[in-house]
Amino acid sequence: MHYGNHMDLNNVQGLVENLYGDMDRERGLPPTVAWLCEEVGELAQAVRKGSKEEQLHELGDVLAWLASLANQLDLSLDDAINRYVTNPP
Repeated sequence: MHYGNHMDLNNVQGLVENLYGDMDRERGLPPTVAWLCEEVGELAQAVRKGSKEEQLHELGDVLAWLASLANQLDLSLDDAINRYVTNPP
């Protein structure tokens, strides 16, 4: 599957599913949430002390783990963010 240079949230979820879906489902939800939290911590560290490259790397890791979690929950990140279009908090 070719994703090109532009990735929307559906593409992100598809890419993560293709790369890691079986492993992620085998790992399960609690460890996936734990990894996501760890990556958010690494992002926080990169924001405070890291370079732009490190920040970008950690943003990608957080997004990938978030996509993995959404895939395992059978939810769409597009649907999740859509509430900010239709009814922002």
